[in-house]
Amino acid sequence: MTIMTTMKAEAPKLYKDSDIRVLLLESIHSNGADFLRGKDYQVELLDRALSDDELVEAVRGVHLLGIRSGTHITERVLEAADELLAIGAFCIGTNQIDLEAASKHGVAVFNAPYSNTRSVVELAIAEIISLARRLPEKSSAMHNGVWNKSASGSHEIRGRTLGIVGYGNIGSQLSVIAEALGMNVIFYDIEDKLALGNAKRCSTMEELLAEADVVTLHVDGRPGNAGLFGDTQMRQMKPRSLFMNLSRGFAVDTEILREHIESGHIAGAAIDVFPIEPKRQGESFESVLCGMSNVILTPHVGGSTEEAQQDIGRFVASKLQAYTSYGSTSLSVNFPELTLAADDNRHRLSHVHQNAPGVLARINSLLGDHDVNIESQQLSTRGTMGYVVTDVAAPVSDKVLEDLASLPETVRLRQLS
Repeated sequence: MTIMTTMKAEAPKLYKDSDIRVLLLESIHSNGADFLRGKDYQVELLDRALSDDELVEAVRGVHLLGIRSGTHITERVLEAADELLAIGAFCIGTNQIDLEAASKHGVAVFNAPYSNTRSVVELAIAEIISLARRLPEKSSAMHNGVWNKSASGSHEIRGRTLGIVGYGNIGSQLSVIAEALGMNVIFYDIEDKLALGNAKRCSTMEELLAEADVVTLHVDGRPGNAGLFGDTQMRQMKPRSLFMNLSRGFAVDTEILREHIESGHIAGAAIDVFPIEPKRQGESFESVLCGMSNVILTPHVGGSTEEAQQDIGRFVASKLQAYTSYGSTSLSVNFPELTLAADDNRHRLSHVHQNAPGVLARINSLLGDHDVNIESQQLSTRGTMGYVVTDVAAPVSDKVLEDLASLPETVRLRQLS
């Protein structure tokens, strides 16, 4: 596979598969690296997140970058990423990436929106049962040599009401499994979501908080969710209810949460995500919730099962390779979506551009002026971006590429053959 890529006003650059450099951070599963190495790409692995300054140095000359939730991709990083084609978020969330800046620089972004859903749901169920049965306290007492066989404060979850805030992929699957265990399920979402099973939609969060015995957050990383859950919301919860957050650390005020647990209003909590998290394994961790016997703290492991990480590694790596090799943007977070297959019998032009009237006509007129015969063509737009993929019978000349790159709307041009 030969890939020629150019940014507007730059000379075209020609790559072979063996020239493609990949940097995978934060202990991304080896499935991803193995898949990309199998495509003859050069792959470098790091077991930690990188700071902004470190990334600026590390991304120079890198074509594909893989991260998880601990690495932040800023405008400054993208400015330094002189060869970057695509970013893979080997997780669900992409709020750690400046998507607008990535689009401006012609960098496609992919994630794994479904691969770890089951793992997060199973952890949520385990923590609901653990909190309801007061297992953390009982386990701690046993380790300290205390035998306390009392049933006081220990409950079944059957017949209890689970309130799910955020009814996306995870929230909706949790709904189904919780109902199968005998729980009543209510949910609140800012979007109009179809209730699964016997779940009941609440029109306001206040309605949900007043009714739920267990409140669990499964919201996304949009800025509007910052500070979503604070003193007002916790006061609205039922006395002695349970609280869980396995979604975004910035959504919850943990200091206020501690106050409500200490007062006894909230009977217990399970927290998997935090406003500030260590960047690498073994670093010290601090939280105002540390030391509380009725609080389960886990180090952002909701999706950290072998099964989930294997699936994520392969899934995101395949999306990166499909875009790099033949231009497919299926399930891209920021690019117009085109689902394309490889075609070894044709030569492909991939053109990312500003979405403006007449761009496609100018591209086709230019190709016609150079006697380039179009065999097939697909166009998709998304907001201010346009993406057109054109298949031709033979490689086009450098002059054609230069003329296409010089169009005022061009963001990135690649020839795939």
